[in-house]
Amino acid sequence: MALKEQITEDMKTAMRAKDSAKLGTIRLLQAAMKQKEVDERIELDDTLILAIIEKMIKQRKDSITQFEAGGRQDLADAEKAEVAVLSVYMPAALSDAEVQAEVNAAIAAVGAAGPQDMGKVMGVLKPKLAGRADMTAVSGMVKAALAK
Repeated sequence: MALKEQITEDMKTAMRAKDSAKLGTIRLLQAAMKQKEVDERIELDDTLILAIIEKMIKQRKDSITQFEAGGRQDLADAEKAEVAVLSVYMPAALSDAEVQAEVNAAIAAVGAAGPQDMGKVMGVLKPKLAGRADMTAVSGMVKAALAK
């Protein structure tokens, strides 16, 4: 089943179960997906949907940090619940060793010699690891590998 249909089915299930928290989060996701389709006049595929979900999770994690710093644990908990709902749609995360292996393979494939080749390496890695690894951490690994 495509991701888009799975999200729609999960929304129907949440409606039937009267799970308002999950339903609200899924509706936010569907609104973001519809907005992207209308703005760019395209039909979303799984890759683009994963990018939207990844962006939404990142926004919520930033909010959690801000709410906890401001002493608003109630709002942070609500954001954590949304992250949990959105994380269900993400593919399984790669371990650090798997990410490092991908980084090493990309460096070898591109023939990167130093830090000036970081853009080329990240260009190869981004489509492979999108949604499966934190790209900020991947960038740090690439930078460390190229600095040697």
